[in-house]
Amino acid sequence: MDYLLRQWQPGDEKSLAQQANNYKIWRNLKDIFPHPYTLADAYEWVKIAQDSYDFFAIEVEGKAVGGIGILRKEDIYRKNAEIGYWLGEDYWGKGIISACIKDVVNYTFANVDVHRIYAGVFEYNYASMKVLEKAGFHKEAILSKSLFKEGKLYDEHILVKLRE
Repeated sequence: MDYLLRQWQPGDEKSLAQQANNYKIWRNLKDIFPHPYTLADAYEWVKIAQDSYDFFAIEVEGKAVGGIGILRKEDIYRKNAEIGYWLGEDYWGKGIISACIKDVVNYTFANVDVHRIYAGVFEYNYASMKVLEKAGFHKEAILSKSLFKEGKLYDEHILVKLRE
């Protein structure tokens, strides 16, 4: 399935809220990602992200159906960036997110002075681990009971890709 990575823009809000308001997506993300995800949340996100070159909308058939971005780290971690992503459930299993991860990693290594890009994944999110591995990441560590979501502690799997 064809996709486009682009900046977030006004007009994305309706599709963003529709796709992001999904418990199956929220349970795999940091709590800063709202649930339920409202139209007001979407307007706030687009306002924040539209001028960023670190956060991208994933567009399919003219609609924003997911997001992917990097968080640049600071201080002694300044050669690191964390990658995060989500995709609307209707688009799962089509190879879109693996391709987007590769694109964002290549873009980041070409344009940002980082040596290491990593992702933290909930222990139960095998699909996310698989797409990261497909995109060239390898498992670096497991942080025991480091994540707290919905009243439970979970292991965090750290997958990493180093600049070649």
